[in-house]
Amino acid sequence: MSDSVRKVVTGAPWEEEFGYSRAVQLPNGLVLVSGCTSVVDGKIADGGPYDQAVNSFNVAFAALKQLGLGPEDVVRTRMYITHVRDVDEVGRAHKELFDAVRPAASMIIVSGFVDPRLVVEVEVEAYRSDAA
Repeated sequence: MSDSVRKVVTGAPWEEEFGYSRAVQLPNGLVLVSGCTSVVDGKIADGGPYDQAVNSFNVAFAALKQLGLGPEDVVRTRMYITHVRDVDEVGRAHKELFDAVRPAASMIIVSGFVDPRLVVEVEVEAYRSDAA
């Protein structure tokens, strides 16, 4: 990879174990943020689907901030949830965080995550042409 590719590593439990970066910024200004869950200070934060969604997006926002970007630069989100009953709560969190931004978005129901207490995982893509 080019030297102009920037990476954010946050020390989250699985980054080192599985060999990935929290975020990668490409020279063209596109930033890809890996799946984020409701893990705060190495522990799963309490709360239901809404709270987990907000916490997960806040993890993504923290990674974007290290690259000089914010929620207003988000162009795509993916929300993975473990049960259809959580659609409205996760959707409500997304609307509160992104209503003014209106990124492209997907919500996908999956069978589970690395820890069964997690019910939401999010991915974020952001772009700013002057970010490179």
